[in-house]
Amino acid sequence: MSTPPLPGLSRERHTSPSAPNAVRRRPNVYRVLSRVLIAVLVVVQVYPLVWLFLSSVRTEQDFASANPFSLPTSFTLDHFARAFDHADLGRYILNSLIVTLGADALIVVCGLMGAYAIQVLGFRFSNAVRAMFLLGIVVPVQIALVPLFIDYAKVGLLDTYPSMMIPLAGFGLPMSLYLFSSFFGYIPRETYEAASLDGAGPYRIFARITLPLSVNTIVTVVMVNSIFIWNDFVFANTFVLSEGLKTIPVGLQNYIGAMGKTDWTATFAGVCVTVTPLLLVFLVLNKAMIYGLESGATKG
Repeated sequence: MSTPPLPGLSRERHTSPSAPNAVRRRPNVYRVLSRVLIAVLVVVQVYPLVWLFLSSVRTEQDFASANPFSLPTSFTLDHFARAFDHADLGRYILNSLIVTLGADALIVVCGLMGAYAIQVLGFRFSNAVRAMFLLGIVVPVQIALVPLFIDYAKVGLLDTYPSMMIPLAGFGLPMSLYLFSSFFGYIPRETYEAASLDGAGPYRIFARITLPLSVNTIVTVVMVNSIFIWNDFVFANTFVLSEGLKTIPVGLQNYIGAMGKTDWTATFAGVCVTVTPLLLVFLVLNKAMIYGLESGATKG
């Protein structure tokens, strides 16, 4: 004699096929909307670069007569040679490279050590010190120009590489310290305790554990700050007085001729030459940068 199925079981059998479908429909809508949003952001970010490269290879007549935003009808590479003739573009690239590497080195060293002392070692009022560093994010760059110019003139730092590196590193340090300290909070405390039980001191723990684990975060900090340092105009234009120390943004002013006339095609070619190295480095290291941002934002 067979027993009738329980009402609860029969209800589950009837409702179970529809439940997964309802669950599946919702993520599909979110996924489509997210992909559309990502596509729009990609177009907004990539289109200016594509337009820049296309404008650098079109002839002057084509750029002046046709719609500047239309596809080029004729191509030439003469603008790149003229870009080097208008100014010492190679020197500007070298100066920007020196300033970027020097400021990045200061940011990484100070950010790593500061975050290690605040987050890992810990001390009294460490949270207050972290808050004071983070206040530097809201400080405008412009208010530091006049005091720094006066101080540099007194100590003889005007028209030198350090006059650009020091303020760039100072304004890039707060966010970098926050990224490093957030990542250090992600490392389990048991790892440090085990190293301490084995007799490792704070310097050895930093060199053997913290520093190797922070490679991706270092790449992230370097790339994020390099973009702003490479494109800096304010500090270079204020503290650099000689032609031989001009960086790329300041040196591109030499493409402005008499009566304010600008050689736009040569300017676009010069910008392409200066942007390409940074763009290639970013494309090579983008995975490490994304991982560093994700790991640095896990705990805060």
